[in-house]
Parts: sequence; C-alpha cells; structure tokens
Amino acid sequence: MRLLHLSLTAAVVVASPAHARDATVDTTAGRAGTVAVTLARQTGTSIIVVDRVIADRMVPPIRGRISAERAVRQLARAAGGQAVPAGPLAWRIIAAPAAKPAARVTRADIPPRPVTATAPLEGPPPVPILVVGSKRGLTLGQFPGRVTIIDGRDLAAGGIGGTEKIIQRIATVTSTHLGSGRDKLFIRGIADSSFSGSTQATVGQYLGDLRLSYNSPDPDLRLSDVDKVEVLEGPQGALYGSGSLGGIVRIVPRMPVQGSASASAQIGGALTQHGGIGGDASATLNLPIAGEVAALRLTADAAHEGGYIDKPFVGKRDVNGTRILGGRAILRIEPMPDLTLDLIGFGQSTRAEDSQYADRNGPPLVSSARVGEGARADYVQGQVVISTRLGAVQLRSSTGVTQQKLNERYDATATTGAPRVFDQTNDTRMIAHETRVWSTTADGTGWLAGVSYTHNDARLVRRFIDDGVVNTATGVRNSVDEITLYGEASLPLLPGLTATGGGRYTHSRLGGAGLDVSAFLARAMSEVTANRTEARFLPSASLLARLGPETELYLRYQQGFRPGGLAVENDFVRRFRNDHTATFEFGGRFGRPDSGPFDVAFSLSYTRWSDIQADFIDAAGLPSSANIGDGRVWSASLSGGVALAPGLRLDGGVTINHSRVDEPGPAALFTLAANLGYREQIAAFYGRTTQIPNIARFSGRVGIAWNRDIGRDLALDLRGWASYVGRSRLGIGPELGEPQGDYLDSGAMVRIGRDGTGVTLGVTNIANARGNRFSLGTPFSVGREQVTPLRPRTVRLGFDASF
Repeated sequence: MRLLHLSLTAAVVVASPAHARDATVDTTAGRAGTVAVTLARQTGTSIIVVDRVIADRMVPPIRGRISAERAVRQLARAAGGQAVPAGPLAWRIIAAPAAKPAARVTRADIPPRPVTATAPLEGPPPVPILVVGSKRGLTLGQFPGRVTIIDGRDLAAGGIGGTEKIIQRIATVTSTHLGSGRDKLFIRGIADSSFSGSTQATVGQYLGDLRLSYNSPDPDLRLSDVDKVEVLEGPQGALYGSGSLGGIVRIVPRMPVQGSASASAQIGGALTQHGGIGGDASATLNLPIAGEVAALRLTADAAHEGGYIDKPFVGKRDVNGTRILGGRAILRIEPMPDLTLDLIGFGQSTRAEDSQYADRNGPPLVSSARVGEGARADYVQGQVVISTRLGAVQLRSSTGVTQQKLNERYDATATTGAPRVFDQTNDTRMIAHETRVWSTTADGTGWLAGVSYTHNDARLVRRFIDDGVVNTATGVRNSVDEITLYGEASLPLLPGLTATGGGRYTHSRLGGAGLDVSAFLARAMSEVTANRTEARFLPSASLLARLGPETELYLRYQQGFRPGGLAVENDFVRRFRNDHTATFEFGGRFGRPDSGPFDVAFSLSYTRWSDIQADFIDAAGLPSSANIGDGRVWSASLSGGVALAPGLRLDGGVTINHSRVDEPGPAALFTLAANLGYREQIAAFYGRTTQIPNIARFSGRVGIAWNRDIGRDLALDLRGWASYVGRSRLGIGPELGEPQGDYLDSGAMVRIGRDGTGVTLGVTNIANARGNRFSLGTPFSVGREQVTPLRPRTVRLGFDASF
C-alpha cells in the first residue's frame, strides 16, 4: 500500500529545514502540484501531494508573510485536500475525508525514509521533475526538448565515480577514453575529433550555473554529494552559447542545509582481475552557522584505481594506476528573506601513472612502449552566486574563476630509434560571469533575459625529450573574450499548446600567438595571429503540445556555433574558422521516469554542420586543427522504463546515428591529394575522411533494479546493467581511420543495510570483455596499432553510513 501511495505522488521538493520564523510567500495561480514546488522552496519544507487529482486542480495565488504551516494548509484547502504533518520538515497533502475526522498519521502516511548515498530503497522519486538547466525552473512536462536526469543517489551507488557513471547510464553520451581528466565528451552524434587541442569542446559542462571549461578536456570531477546530473541534448546555443553544439552536461550539487548538522561517508576497496588493488573514500559534512542564517557543506574524495596494463620492455606490470584527490566547499548565507549568497570552491588532482592503451595485435593488456607515459591533471574553480526575488521576477548573478592544467607524456620512439618522449602541457585560465532575470508562471509560460561574459586564455606548450635532452616544438596560445546578450519567452497559443522563441547575440574577440617559434617565423605569421572579431546571432524556436497530464510532443529548431582559433601545423601557426550547426528536432514523452508504471521518451533530429572544426595528424605526427568541410548528422533515440512488479523496474535506451562529411574542405582535400596515384588508398581514405569520428551508428543500454524489505529496518537493493557500443572510427584521415567500439560492458551491485548504514558488493565488466574503447594511445603510431581495452572485471566491497 505504501508503494501504491508513493506512485501517485504529484509534487515534491527535496527537504531543507523548515524555518521557525515566518517566510515571505509569493506563488502564482496554477496546478496545486506545481504551486507546491514553489511553496516548498519558499518555506524550506518538503511537500508531497499524494493524490494526482488534487495535484492537477487549479489553485489561486498564495501571498504574504506567513508561517510554513499556514501556507501549506491554505494550499491544501484550496485544492480540496488535507495537509498532514509527516515529520518536522515535511507535509503530505491527501484527499480530504468526507464526513470523517481528520485522518490519523500512520506508518503508511510517513514519506519514504531518508536514504544514504546509495539509491532509494523503495518507491519511485516523486514528481514533478524540475529541469534546472532550462534556466527558468521548468518542470519536465514544460520543457520542449530532450533531457535526461540522473539522480545523485544513483550516481553514488556502488562507490563515487566520475563521468564514466554518466556514460554508463545514457546511450547518447560518449567519450574518447584517453584517461581521467583527458577525455572529450560527445552527445547526439556531434563529434569533431579525438584530441583536446585548439578547438572548443562540442559539449558544455557546468557545475551549477557556470561552465567548467571552454576548450579544455573533461575534468572528470567526482560526482560526490550531487543532487542530480542533467543532460540536455543540443544544440543549446540560445541559452548556453558556444561549446554546446551537442548539448550540455550540468552537475547540480547538494547545497548546505541551514539549521541542521549531518554527516555521511562511504569507503570501499576494489580488486581488478589481471591488475592491481584499488580503493575509494568519500565524506560529506553539513554544519549550520549562526543558527539558520548560514550553513557550510564540505565534501572530500579520494580514489586509487589499480592498473592493469603491462610494459615488459621497461620491466613493469600494472603501470596505469590512477590517483584522484578532490573536494568541494559551499557556504550558503541567507541574510534576509529572498536573498541568498553562495560561495563555492572545488578542485581535483588526477595522477595517471602511465598510459592505458595496449598493442592491437600483441598479447592482451600489454604495451610495447619503451618509455614511461601518463598524465597529470589539476583543476580548481571558485564561484560567487547571488540569488534574489523581486515579486514575481527572479534574479541570479554568477561569477567564477577557473584554472585547469593538463600535462601529458606520449611515446614518440621511432621503430629503430632510441627512446623518445613527447611532452605536452595545456594551461587554461578562464573568467566567466552571467546575470539573468526571469519570471515563470505555473503553466510554464514566461520570459528570461540575461547577459554573460567569458574570458579564456589557453597555452599549449610542446617539447620532445631525447635521452634527457629537451627540444622545444612549436606551441600556440589562444585567447577569446565573449560578451553575450540572450533571451527567451514562452506564450500559450491554444489550450495545451505553447510556443517558445529566443535568441543569443555573441560578440567574440579572438587573439593568440605562436609559442617557441623563431623570430623570422613570428614576423611572417604576425598577420595570422593578429586579433580579430566575430559576431553571431543564434535563434531558437519550439512548440510544445501537452496532450495529457504526462504526455507531450515538441518540435524544436536551434542553432549553435564555436568561434575559430589558431592551430599548430609542423612549425607554423595558422587560423581555422568558426563552425556552425542548425538542428531540427521532433520528440515526445509519456509518463515520468521512475514515477509511474510506464514511461517512454523519443526524439528524431537532423543537424546541418558547416565548416566543421576537427583535429588530424600533421606531417610531423602531431595533432593539428582545421576546418574539414560541411556535414550532416541524423540521430534518433528512444528510452523508457516499466515497473514489472512492486519494487522491480526495468529501463533502457537506444540511439542510432548517421553522420557524414558530405562536402570535404580544403584541409581534407589537401591530404587526399597527397595520396594521388594510389586508387585503392584514395578510396579508402575518402571513406575515412567523410565519416564523422567517435560516433557509433548504434548504441544501447538496459538496466534492472529490484528493492525490498528483508527484515526489520533492513532492506535489499539489487541492480544491474549492460550496454553495447557500436563500431566507430577514431578520427579524420588515414592515420586516424582505425576502427574502434563494437563491445559490450556490464555491471551489477547489491546493497544490504538500514537507513543509516549499509554494505555494498559490486562488480563491473562482468564478462571480463577486452573490447576497444579508443584506438589511440599515442599520436605517434611508431609502427604499431593500438587499442584501449575495458578495465578488466573488477569487484568492489564497500560500506556507507550517514549521521
């Protein structure tokens, strides 16, 4: 019966302590379930509307400076229900009994017990689901686009991880798998290249309101103490601008809770088959400061991933161990009602002791490299966020400073030569600011306007090391200053039909220089590296038709672009132009994930991509960037879930991509001309050049979760998953045309425990598959083909607790 009640849940907000003092309440008229979300935020309570009929009833505005209890009871009366206390921090709105006294609070009336860092033990999460990345606080049913939301408890289940946990759960998100802190992410078939060079990433990554990077790799932050992760498929140019051609990945951290002290931790040890021992630990502490005025939340993470690649030529085994240390601190201050100040600082240090690639045709998990490789990635960011409300208008201003430094070492030894190392350092500094105001009504209509500024400076320094002798190679510096105005508005055209339009105007100032070049070349390329400006307007438009309480269809058009820059080729520095995408998308959804017996979502999109920026290998064997031509990308995705029995749920998703460079640019044709006279090679090269890299034609995933009580205050949580990644190509050109993909990955986890403590046993790569995630270890192929195998079967035993 408890599970049946929870399946009818219609509105909730994650609880924060109820303020003893009165709160300023200002909600608009609308559905009771939607108003409950707003009311819970303003009063610092958790409100659950159990009856779906009540949740769909229209209620008038609730305004004034009143207590949380009075506000909740006023909402319940307006919706024809009854407010029942469910603890000091929570309320349930149920159907009012006819001609009966108020219902007594029983065990069945109490909301789900608090959960630890693992997934909820019973019952689906309540709805409506808020899409914070919409920047207007829309619910999932009001958002005209494809979005996937992963609950933070699911991400923490079985041990704290990074981006890999997102990729395991969403079929449309892929990665290059170079290594932690070095990867590029791709969404919906929009992929440019295998390297993180001068081109800007096609996926925008955010923590809160600010981007994590501009043209740097994925920092692979530990997803510890996270409320949720949102993946919005792109382009998202109107609201997020450059760097969102494929979409955005937005991490929403848990914020400090005023008036309440709490702590949680988990620790685990892991053993990798054919490899070394690993371990991980994570801890979170919430401390109230000055009563209910301020609170501090601290999170710390540490992990060691055991290696599994052997290098017999240097006499070492399991060389690719990785150590990760990270942490986050958030101070939230609420000096007065409707004014919040957040001070956020976080960082992470990643040390990869050596590379994780192996020889394609050699013994499994063995590399014939004769030098030590590896990488070191350091990331730190600080944010200041001010949020306030002026009547029905909300304002948020965010400012952040970021430094990201990545040092990589590659084997550059010739087949018969002495050991040689290529060393590359990418040092990036970024300042970002955004201020936006918006107003949204209960039915999802409203408006938004904002301004943003970004300054990014990236320095790429390269050198060769021969027997201890250092020889510098040409590097490059890229700088960009972007100032942007953007806006969006939604209007109802007919009952159930909403139109949204918006746009973004960006003015970019680009500059840069060659590094470690001769004075003669510097003078010759001075015109190339001179400052220049670019301006772009990106429109967007959509239609959303609500066919039922949880059924929508949408049609969307949006554009995206990335500014140009400077790239190194041999000893020269040259420009590459901006690229641009235009996407048409049709999609729909029925039901809400994990909140009903059945849900499904689908989308079909077509993208025209002009002047594609991509990386390739130049004549010296080094990565370079250029515009490779125009292309098109078709993408279709389907995902959903079904409740097979009480506590047992099945979910899955598939994606199909068809991408092609149908009009190769001068850079690709120049490389093609170098192969003239060899008809077979030309045909093979042309096929490789016209296929957009790193995107499999087909990928899919299936998962299952089962939870049940097995004793007094003891519960069992069991889940498993399997994913298939289809075949793709490494990159553009003959040197990067090697196949990759076509492998199956899997994992399972079981947790037994109580609300506060539990023991977890998990296993990944159950079948111990080798596979090939990425056909690159070093850009200097040195006469051998390479593969990046999956981490072999790994077993982890963990313990979690909360206080």
